[in-house]
Amino acid sequence: MQYQGLFVGLTTLDFIYLSDRPLPENQKLVAQDYLTVAGGPATNAAVAFNYFENHGKLLTVLGQHPLTELIEQDLEEHSVEIIDLMPEKRDPPPISSIIVTADTGKRSIISINAVKSPANCSISEDLLSEIDIVLIDGHQIEVSLAIAKLAKAKQIPVVIDGGSWKPGLEKVLPFVDYAVCSANFYPPQCQNAADVGKFLQNQGISHIAITNGEQPIQCFAAGESLTVPVFSVKAVDTLGAGDIFHGAFCHYILEQDFTTALSLAAKIASKCCQFFGTRSWLEDSIGIDTV
Repeated sequence: MQYQGLFVGLTTLDFIYLSDRPLPENQKLVAQDYLTVAGGPATNAAVAFNYFENHGKLLTVLGQHPLTELIEQDLEEHSVEIIDLMPEKRDPPPISSIIVTADTGKRSIISINAVKSPANCSISEDLLSEIDIVLIDGHQIEVSLAIAKLAKAKQIPVVIDGGSWKPGLEKVLPFVDYAVCSANFYPPQCQNAADVGKFLQNQGISHIAITNGEQPIQCFAAGESLTVPVFSVKAVDTLGAGDIFHGAFCHYILEQDFTTALSLAAKIASKCCQFFGTRSWLEDSIGIDTV
């Protein structure tokens, strides 16, 4: 069955370099490989969602700078429909420069988020027509709030990608059904995973997951705390693994219970870590069941 998903948030242009070692201070390195692709949490999640032959729509700020053509070409190749919140914007899109260390798969990133291009516009109910699930990455708070309210009224599940705490998220959380957060997501006064779980439960969110790389996922659901194991692989590149996890989760949660959806999404994220960049895993013949 094909599902329709709406992904709300940040789009960047990513320049990704593969290096045999981290970049030392005041030194130059020659990369072993490089890629130029669209990036951002909601963007990569939409690409992953479409891996399952779904139809992902990306609600984001893009504009008409010449560099946006590279983003559009990449997303067109992966059948992601772009809905531009600021089509007349002429500034360049946010750009991320990323170095992936080949031996460890770890990445270093310098980037600009959506702070310089906040969108504040009216949202039509038609935008949610035939949508089965909504994901919000927290980078467009006002738009996210409007979308989450509409989705709640229409009983469309809302997933939040809690990569890190962002001011204004407290307004959106009461309309969220599934909070899938990283270990770096710390709302005010929270110091550990238990604090985060309690904080989100107090916002009315009944299904909460906290990911921590290759460590088990900690879950809070139906008043219980439990863990979901993560599939261990030799990581070539961990860039975008969390984003891809969220996109896969949005697919699986429409078919499975919460912990099963998390487990299957973790399998997809583990698969993507075996390839350089955020796209190569999509085309490889390795099946999900072989991870």
